[in-house]
Amino acid sequence: MVYLTRIEHFNAAHKLYNNLWSREKNDEVFGKCANENWHGHNYELYVTIKGEPDPETGFLMDAKKLSRLINEFVLEKLDHLNLNEDVDFMKGQFCSTENLAIGIWNQLADRLPSSAKLHCIKLCETPQIYVEYYG
Repeated sequence: MVYLTRIEHFNAAHKLYNNLWSREKNDEVFGKCANENWHGHNYELYVTIKGEPDPETGFLMDAKKLSRLINEFVLEKLDHLNLNEDVDFMKGQFCSTENLAIGIWNQLADRLPSSAKLHCIKLCETPQIYVEYYG
C-alpha cells in the first residue's frame, strides 16, 4: 500500500456561534471566534490517498490530476470566502474545523479514480491546531 499526500492552502473566514445560545454563552464558549464580524484563517490542507501504483506509470494517481480535483471541488469553493455563508457544502453546518474536514472529505471521496481511495484529510487551522479525518 502506497500513500500519496497533496498539500494545498486556502484562506477563509468564519464565525463560531450557536444561534440557540445567548451572546454571553457564545462569548464564554467560543471567545474571539464568536466575533460577529467574523475572523479568518490561513488553512493548510493535506489530502492523502492510498492504493497500489499502476505498473505502467508507477503512479498511485497523477499528482497533477489530484491537484485539479482538490482545486475544482474544494479550493474554488472555499478560498477567500465565508464558510458560514458562501460554501454550499457547509450550509446548515456548524463551521468548526472538524466539520470542515468532513465536508472536504465528502467533496473528494467519490471523485477519485477506482485505483485510489481517500485515506485522510488533515486540516490545519493554525500552526498549533489541526484535525484529521479518516472517513
